[in-house]
Amino acid sequence: MGRVILSLSLHRFLDALPSLFRLARLVLCFAFAQAAGWGQSSDRDGFREDHIFIQPKPGVSPTALANFHLTRSAEVLRTFSHVSNLQLLRVPKGETAQSLIAQYQSSGLVEFAEPDYFGHVFTTPNDPKYLDHTLWGLDKISAPGGWEVLTAASNIVVAVLDTGVRYTHEDLAANMWTNPNDGSHGLNVVAGNTNPDDDNGHGTLVAGVLGAVGNNGKGVCGVAWRTQILACKCFNSSGIGSISAVITGMDYARTNGARIINASWGFTNSLALSNAVYSLRDSNIIVVAACGNSAANIDLSPTFPASYHFDNVVTVASTTQTDTLAASSNFGVTSVHLAAPGENIYSTWSPTDTFYIAQSGTSFAAPYVVGTLALMLTKFPTETYQQIIARVLKATDPLPGLAGKCVTGGRLNLRNALNPPIKLTAFSTAASTPFELLLTSGPNRTCVIQISTNLTSWISAFTNTTSAGGTFKFIDPQSTTSPQRFYRATSTL
Repeated sequence: MGRVILSLSLHRFLDALPSLFRLARLVLCFAFAQAAGWGQSSDRDGFREDHIFIQPKPGVSPTALANFHLTRSAEVLRTFSHVSNLQLLRVPKGETAQSLIAQYQSSGLVEFAEPDYFGHVFTTPNDPKYLDHTLWGLDKISAPGGWEVLTAASNIVVAVLDTGVRYTHEDLAANMWTNPNDGSHGLNVVAGNTNPDDDNGHGTLVAGVLGAVGNNGKGVCGVAWRTQILACKCFNSSGIGSISAVITGMDYARTNGARIINASWGFTNSLALSNAVYSLRDSNIIVVAACGNSAANIDLSPTFPASYHFDNVVTVASTTQTDTLAASSNFGVTSVHLAAPGENIYSTWSPTDTFYIAQSGTSFAAPYVVGTLALMLTKFPTETYQQIIARVLKATDPLPGLAGKCVTGGRLNLRNALNPPIKLTAFSTAASTPFELLLTSGPNRTCVIQISTNLTSWISAFTNTTSAGGTFKFIDPQSTTSPQRFYRATSTL
């Protein structure tokens, strides 16, 4: 008979059980991410010793199955009638889950028998405004799944070129960059000193979105719970600044090791600004630009630096809580790369060290991307900024409201960027030929394909690194002589 493959992510496995069926040479394939915790030695990736699942074969006599349960002293704890009568069994005393699974697999009565696997919840911070869902944008970008991989980018300096930052704020102070020469936290271009305090609030809100201290039991948390925020005050208390001030801030950021610049502002075109942004490429600095709030197509009515088509510029639009493009957000199918939450964004504010406020606009969508890039630079330290940007863009969630509005047509997804999902699909081959699989995940990712004949014991069969396109193929020569083989994939990156 032929072979069938079902490709699943581990957390969706039970949801897909109704579609499972067994042929003489069943191949079940599911992928999981070791980087997110799966595959480590702990209860959360093991299984319950007192339970197993069995899926009755279609047409099997309920009496015959009940008799088999009785002879094995296996109690049916629950039957899931809407899941093809999937049964949860209690493992009797003196028996192991593995041995009971083997008995059911050889009985001829079931499609499959498998353990009751453990799982685990994603990492979440204890910051009050995250817990009460005020920080809705973090859930939209799948931040909890990303935080399961990485929460801190403590080695990355992120420059906020803005109205300054209230560097004494309770949710920012611990994450402020400190100049080793004078103890300052940045530069005030407007006043001509090294006190970049914020007398407007805009820059402080931006800083909180990308890097407010996470898990400190206070206020909010940023995309990166730990990072180094370098503040450059280039705009005055009214939010007005000059190109010379911005270029001065860029130069200061470059000199002091910044890897990313948040640019939640815009100018008309200038050769000086263009050259300055382009020159940052030589220092491997990424500029994340807000695309603006005029509901305009910036492919036709450009604003800068958002409309510069340089490979170190990432331009961000704003989405709403209902996953639409914000009404005021600019857009551009060639100039805007992706979108991020930008409506009613609650974050740190500047009047006091305990002040918070909600604001809307692409200014506050951009720092979601900045925080993500900081974590990506930490996760993939040997990659170029072009590779890092490509990972983030490839990982976006497609949204209907963004189709034709930006390059990716998608919204930022932190989880997929840090921990790309692994998918296994099969090529259609004759039963007499070796079975072929295609693994798809993130680019340049080392993955391991494992094989089992009983779903309890797994052997690593093939290790390879995905291409720049995120794929590699695997051929299993032993599949032609094995009546039953199961496949799964994991990765340490």
